[in-house]
Parts: sequence; C-alpha cells; structure tokens
Amino acid sequence: MEFLGFSLRNQLFVAPMAGVTDRPFRQLCKQMGAGLAVSEMVTANSLLYGSAKTRRRANHEGEVAPISVQIAGASPTMMAAAARYNVEHGAQIIDINMGCPAKKICNVMAGSALLRDEALVRQILEAVVNAIPNTPVTLKIRTGWDKHNRNALKILKIAEQSGVRALAMHGRTRACGYSGDAEYETIRAVKAVASIPIIANGDIGSPEKARYVLDATHADALMIGRAAQGRPWLFREIEHFLNTGTHLLPPRVGEIHEVLLGHLEDLYLFYGTEAGVGIARKHISWYTKGLIGSAAFRHRMNQLPTIELQRQAVNDFFSALAEHNEHLPYLTTGPDAMAPGHAHLEDLAA
Repeated sequence: MEFLGFSLRNQLFVAPMAGVTDRPFRQLCKQMGAGLAVSEMVTANSLLYGSAKTRRRANHEGEVAPISVQIAGASPTMMAAAARYNVEHGAQIIDINMGCPAKKICNVMAGSALLRDEALVRQILEAVVNAIPNTPVTLKIRTGWDKHNRNALKILKIAEQSGVRALAMHGRTRACGYSGDAEYETIRAVKAVASIPIIANGDIGSPEKARYVLDATHADALMIGRAAQGRPWLFREIEHFLNTGTHLLPPRVGEIHEVLLGHLEDLYLFYGTEAGVGIARKHISWYTKGLIGSAAFRHRMNQLPTIELQRQAVNDFFSALAEHNEHLPYLTTGPDAMAPGHAHLEDLAA
C-alpha cells in the first residue's frame, strides 16, 4: 500500500494508545504484520521536552520507517513547536490527536474536546502543517462531540483545506467514550466525499470484523488498538484473512513464548530495570489473558519484583503449556475467556 509517499506492507495500522504504543510495542507489531504504527501521544507542552518520559518517547532508534508520532494540545503555537521538535528527532509523519476522550485531556480542551471548536481546529491544523511543510500531517478524530453533534464531515473539509494528508476516525463520539458499539455509517459518509485517505477505527478485533469494516466504510485502511495488546500477531491474522479468506491456525506456544521473551527484553532495555518490571507486568497479563491456567499465573506474576523472577515465571508458564498444547489453548467459557479472533476490546486512547 502506498501511503503519504511511503510503501507499506498493508493497510493495517496500530492505533496510538497512551502507555502502550511505545517503541518496543510498535516495532513488534510491525514485525508481526502491521503496515504502520503510530506512537503514543506526546504533549505539546514545551516545558516537558526535557523530561525523561518525553526524551524516551522521542527515541526512534532502530525503528522501521515510516515513523509516525502523535501530538496533543490545544495551542496552535505550541502544537506547531511540538511538531517541529518531533520532526527534528526523527518523526516522518506527524499525527494530531483530536480523538482522545480522556477527561484529563478534554478538560484542557485538547483531544476530542477540540471538536466543539471548529475555528480552533482550523488554527491548529494550519499551524502544524505550516510549521513542517516537508512532513505529512495526519489527523485522528471521533465522529463528533455527541450523537446530536456529529460534525466529522465539517472537520474533514477543514482538514483538507488546511493541508492534512489523511484522516483516521474512531466510530464513536466524545460523549460515548468506549461504551456501546462503534458505528461505521459516519466513516462511510466521510469516505464518500473525502479527497484524502480515510482510516477506520473502533471495535476491530478479528479478521472477520476487519473485513466487515472495510466493506461497510470503504476506508483506505484500518486502525487497530486494544485488540492487539498481548496479541500483536493479530495483524498477520487479519492480513492473511483479507488476502485469502481463510484463517491461520492459532500461534504455536513455543513461538509466542519466544515473542514474549523478546518483547520483555526490549522493555527492560528501553525503560531500565525498575520501570521495565512494572511496564512488563501489564504486557505479560495481556499475552496470557484467556489462556488455560493463566488467572492464577497472573496473580503470582504481579507480585514478582525482579527481571529474573519475571523471566522465570514466563518460562515456567509457557513450558508447562507446551507440554500439552502445540498451539495457544484459549478458554472459551468462564470469566477469563477470550477466544482468539473474537476480542471485544476497543482501543484505549486517541
């Protein structure tokens, strides 16, 4: 797929998720089938540029191109400065967050709160596009502020006039948060009149759902969020299904054991020993969610304080699993069940 001057493997994108789409996760998703991965959002507040967190988020060493970085804020001047800063630090695409429904973002009139102020939307988009004339700018939005104020078509026109090169849309309003089901009619309506690529987002957690959303919206690409947490191979499963109409077998236990160990090592190196252990816990939990015997394992694992103990716990769990199963054995009933290919979680942020 050609996208903004880049040749991508496919039309499957990793949604930007706060606290999730760090460099190790983005790299892994690309390795396992994603065509593009957008970074977790970086604040436009220039006072934070010197923080360890901001420096880490701007670290793209070894990352496969194209490098897409999402920025969030409500000041056109500061958003322009944030765009320049990230381009100087390796960003090849700048994505603007006008989709996050989180209160801490919306309370400062950033994220999806901006959809209520179309004049400010235009000012921000024009400021960012003008600040980085040689770098493509993309925009992430929701369908509108609430069900009575779906203004995605107006935002599309503002974006096109401002020079934005692609638009991703989550099929819910700001007021919906993550409740109910995503709707795709608004995305389809936007795609029908758009002159730029449209990316559909929301509730895409299986190969069948991916096919359905593409057919329902006619979108140019799909953006997948929380369904990929602990399941980065979802991208290759969807890619295979879209290309062939058939399903891959669930991954082999041994393969995912190695994938998880590699992911953990990247996290330890990226965050350091102390923070790495804490970050790794949530990823280990996501990888093992729904697997036979995983509930007790996760409870024990979350108490482990060191890298060595985490590694050993993962090795013991997957080695025991492999003794009786060639492929990942998912529970299909009970509170811990999550059958592969039928994840019901939607993306967390942006």
